[in-house]
Amino acid sequence: MKRKDFYNILTISLGAGLFFFTFFDSEKTVQNFLFTLGVSLFYTVMISTANHLINSFLNRKFSWVDHTRQRTIFGIIATVLGNVILVLLCNYIVFIVIKNEDSAEFFSDTMNLVNWFMINFALMISAMLHAKGFIEEWKKSARKEIVEQKLIAKSANAQFESLKNQLDPHFLFNSLNVLSSLIDENPDQAQHFTASMSKIYRYVLEQKNKELVTVEEELDFARTYCDLLKTRFEDSVNFEFNVSESDLKFYVVPLSLQLLLENCIKHNFATAQKPLTMKIYSEQGFLLIENNLQAREQMKESAGIGLANIVQRYSLLTKQNVFIEKSEDFFRVKIPILTQKITAMTTQPTQESMAYERASKRVKELKGFYGNLISYCLVIPFLIFVNLYTVPQYHWFWWPMLGWGIGLASHALQVFGIGRSWEEKQIQKILDKEKYKN
Repeated sequence: MKRKDFYNILTISLGAGLFFFTFFDSEKTVQNFLFTLGVSLFYTVMISTANHLINSFLNRKFSWVDHTRQRTIFGIIATVLGNVILVLLCNYIVFIVIKNEDSAEFFSDTMNLVNWFMINFALMISAMLHAKGFIEEWKKSARKEIVEQKLIAKSANAQFESLKNQLDPHFLFNSLNVLSSLIDENPDQAQHFTASMSKIYRYVLEQKNKELVTVEEELDFARTYCDLLKTRFEDSVNFEFNVSESDLKFYVVPLSLQLLLENCIKHNFATAQKPLTMKIYSEQGFLLIENNLQAREQMKESAGIGLANIVQRYSLLTKQNVFIEKSEDFFRVKIPILTQKITAMTTQPTQESMAYERASKRVKELKGFYGNLISYCLVIPFLIFVNLYTVPQYHWFWWPMLGWGIGLASHALQVFGIGRSWEEKQIQKILDKEKYKN
């Protein structure tokens, strides 16, 4: 037991001792005060230690976060049984053993009232301890989940930035290769290519810090890039654009078309007799880049930076996949057209955020139930005391005790009961069915 818990026990003992000495002790003497304080300390140590052991055992067996329902049910059962037995044992020791009262009177009306009051007092303290443990566990879980979400978001952003930074050297390296070829073949075209390349590279720098661009922007850039390729390869390459007007306002990953067009040139041969035709068109929410397959022999294995880069960047932004289709006649890549401008940070932890929201709602429900339970344990014993002290011949306390007890039971069923479990299962079934259809 921690030092803080020990101080709490002393504080509770002192408070309880003062309460019983003030309202229940007829002789206000120092000896009676010390005796009441000692009895109070005895009850507090016994009840606190027993409840601490019960809580520790249940926490090892059932987590408040992962097994909330089992933890609550077994906690209520163990707490009620443990405190009833413990209070009866303590009362027997105090009244029969220490005060030497008649053991036959232990279950008399007067002692039953004392037993009932002490049991409710012990249950009230136990409920407060359970509620405190529950709130602390959920706070730890919430803090842990928030930290995990931040780490996921930071990791996703770092990975995304790393992928984007691959584009600059990759694009520059390929462009310089084209330029070096043109310098020998056609110096005039090399000059024109240099001017166009600077214009394109400006676009690359402008899009460096963007995660998504409109389809229209990407197509304009792709047309400029295709003009450069046409300058070099002349009649050996052909380009066809057929993108729906309605798709132009939506979004794609920047420089994706340029990387895919590079792949077409890199992996296929192109001659005037057998030109390489590249088609860019939209279909069913995808932007497609297709070319007739004229695979050239690879002297060494490709690094695969372009296509792999696009696939990874899309995986950080959306759950939609990039599709690659290959046959004997064509090679086709389908990249998703995104209808919303999302970011790597906001999309990656969506599932965790939803789980955290559900957990927060669950915490509020359970806190409400425990608040109701603690109030019941505080108010009902007080009403019983008032009733038996003022009008002992008429037991009216049964009505609020039963009425509130029924309400408390229905509240427990609402929070932990069968109806809630059945409802959650049905919702999950429908969600699974919809997910399977999609």
